[in-house]
Amino acid sequence: MSSDQEALGADAQFFQHLREGRFMIQRSEGTGQFVFYPRMICPKTGKKDLSFEEVSGRGVIYGTTAVQRPEKYGGNYNLCLIDLEEGVRMLSRVVDVDPDQIQIGMKVQAHIESVDFGTFKNSDQPVVVFRLVEAA
Repeated sequence: MSSDQEALGADAQFFQHLREGRFMIQRSEGTGQFVFYPRMICPKTGKKDLSFEEVSGRGVIYGTTAVQRPEKYGGNYNLCLIDLEEGVRMLSRVVDVDPDQIQIGMKVQAHIESVDFGTFKNSDQPVVVFRLVEAA
C-alpha cells in the first residue's frame, strides 16, 4: 500500500475504489479472511496487515426489511443484509425490484452506482447496491 493510500484512511480508500469502478474489500494477510467494514487493523489479530482486494460481488440475502415512505420522498425501499461469497456481511439495498418481492436466500450481484437517497449531500458518491440474479 502506498503512503498516499495509507494517508487516506480505510474508509476513504474504499470509496476511492468505488469511484474507480472497483468493488474492493480488505483481506488480512495473516488470517486470509476478508474484513468489512473498512478499518485500519485486523479485528482478529490487531495487526495492520489489511489490504484491499477486488471481490466477486456475488452474495445471498440474509435479511431484509421494507422501509415505507411517501412517494414525494422517493417511495418505499428495502434495506438488506447481504452475505458475500467472500464471507463478510454488508448492509445495502437491492434495486430494480419491489421491496415486498425480496426474500431471504435470493442470490444477488453487486453493482456500483451513484444513487440519490434523498438525504446525502454528496449524491455523486458511488455506492454498492445489489440486483437479483436470475435463476439458471
